[in-house]
Amino acid sequence: MPLPQEFHEIARRVNNWGRWGADDEIGTLNLITEQVVREAAGCVRSGRRVPLALPLRQDGVQTGMIPGRVNPLHTMVAINQEIFGPGTVATSDDAVTMGLQAATHWDGLTHVSHSGRLYNDRPAASVTAHGGATVLGIEKATPITSRGVLLDVARAHGTDRLPGGHAVTPEDLDAAEELAGTRVRAGDVVLVRTGQLQHYLAGDRQGYAFPSPGLSVRTPEWFRARDVAAVANDTLTFEIFPPEIEGLWLPVHALHLVEMGMLQGQNWNLEELSEACAEAGRYAFFLSAMAEPFVGGAGTPVAPVAVL
Repeated sequence: MPLPQEFHEIARRVNNWGRWGADDEIGTLNLITEQVVREAAGCVRSGRRVPLALPLRQDGVQTGMIPGRVNPLHTMVAINQEIFGPGTVATSDDAVTMGLQAATHWDGLTHVSHSGRLYNDRPAASVTAHGGATVLGIEKATPITSRGVLLDVARAHGTDRLPGGHAVTPEDLDAAEELAGTRVRAGDVVLVRTGQLQHYLAGDRQGYAFPSPGLSVRTPEWFRARDVAAVANDTLTFEIFPPEIEGLWLPVHALHLVEMGMLQGQNWNLEELSEACAEAGRYAFFLSAMAEPFVGGAGTPVAPVAVL
């Protein structure tokens, strides 16, 4: 089904093409300025560090629903091998095969396209079988260290977990922002908690995958109005799944990645962070979420840490 007029109207309102020049390849990461980072450092008070990544394991979040996105397969390639001769120092080495978006990750700007185009009016055909993302690759991402803000939508609703059919709306983000007691500002990285990851943490991979709450097609304008640098959440698909508009698949991906040039993250574990923020009575923190620089990558695993 062709993209509806509603999608194209939103796309025009959030579009960032040319905003940072015709050659720009990092999109909204331009909003993380040195001043933003200096102010983010001021969020550190207790020094408590909260890890936000899932363990990389073969029985991870992927169920086969997304073709080719395999959970990490860890293999030992050397075990206590005395490579310089008997009695010398022995080494153990290992290797891993996995989808770059298999676990906690960032989607890069070439992860989706629409109408034959990528961010900043680059051709979708620039992604090739041998070169991967020949422009806009994840290795172009600048260091992602900024103020993070947890928008705990589930807690704002007075629940541990939103129901599977819940589309997170701008009104939900407003309510979570009020709970957070701080206004999201330019250069922030916003983490949206739905509680959906509780299914996976309890051993229910299928329940985690489907049905899932997630971001509504109405939310990109909310992030654009606040000049958010990046957004991540605690679901497999990021946006509501099945989609809120029948037949319109991954519209939020297309609006964020293609139109806005904004990275989005999935499978972030926000459970401990939710408790830590509630205990501290503050929902802003210093966030480190560096992209692994896979050349030509359409995404990357990430091990983010929130520092309160």
